[in-house]
Amino acid sequence: MTSRAERRYRVVTAFQRRVGNPLLRRMPFQTLLETTGRVSGLPRTTPVGGRRVGDTFWLVSEFGGRSQYVRNIAADPRVRVRIRGRWHTGTARPLPGDDPVARLRTLPRFNSAAVRALGAELLTVRVDLDG
Repeated sequence: MTSRAERRYRVVTAFQRRVGNPLLRRMPFQTLLETTGRVSGLPRTTPVGGRRVGDTFWLVSEFGGRSQYVRNIAADPRVRVRIRGRWHTGTARPLPGDDPVARLRTLPRFNSAAVRALGAELLTVRVDLDG
């Protein structure tokens, strides 16, 4: 990762960790992804932008494999996703072969624009929802 991308990663993740995510988690209809912490074993909840298509939820991680929730998914793919205030269980998997820029065109515009502008290592994540 270039020094500019590294700097962007540090600034964006610090802001998300301290300001953005705590505020967004409190919003009742914000989409949330809950993973299991790979070290602690505790639930970790992250606000995400994405879209449900049938029994699949799609999202794009702005920092790919460096994102904590992607690292948690690698350790334990069982997740929960809160969509429109309702929790769904599922199995998540990163899709490095998918075109994340093309995928962002199918997802909500505001979040997609932010991910494209701030992200450095985009990675598509697919969540297959249970029933």
